[in-house]
Amino acid sequence: MAFVIAVAQQKGGAGKSTLASNLAVALLQGGKRVALLDTDPQASLTRWHSIRPETAPKLIFEAPSGWRVTGALDKLRRTTDFIVTDTPPHADTDSKIAIRAADLVLIPLQASLPDLWASEATIALAEAEKRLHRLVLNRLPASGRLRDVVMEELARRKTPVMAETLGNRSAFAAAFALGQGVTESAARSPAADEIRALAAALGMLKGK
Repeated sequence: MAFVIAVAQQKGGAGKSTLASNLAVALLQGGKRVALLDTDPQASLTRWHSIRPETAPKLIFEAPSGWRVTGALDKLRRTTDFIVTDTPPHADTDSKIAIRAADLVLIPLQASLPDLWASEATIALAEAEKRLHRLVLNRLPASGRLRDVVMEELARRKTPVMAETLGNRSAFAAAFALGQGVTESAARSPAADEIRALAAALGMLKGK
């Protein structure tokens, strides 16, 4: 039975689609059966998948909407190990459906207080649906006062955050532009190491 990860964040530009694509590829390269679903009307993942090299490992890919989201998830649960779903950047019906069906809601967060404040709505939705949720720090600078302020605020709130973080690295955007994951286009890079570590940690969550 698949472990369903809904990548959700109501603030646009948080790196949702980039995270979903890279995570799906890393899990696939780890020997897992992976499906990637694009339920975001912006269809960034659909365009990414359309330029994916023919020689790349094959992801199961669908772009359902509305009532078809539930049907796609029900079908794919039986034949995959992981389903990664990119959700709309607002609390519409498709987003709620994807979060309700998820085993884990993964919320990308950039190191800024406005991004943290914007994530509150997604966290509230996950809590309302009684879904396990984790923030993942994305585009995180190596150092700086802003990083420290956000980390301190997360600790004060006791917000559930993944220990694994993703740095502010151009390799992620470069891979997306090629229809690849960073573990394919820059396999020995720090960015690839980071996404592999996150994928491994999520695999541990599935086993709990």
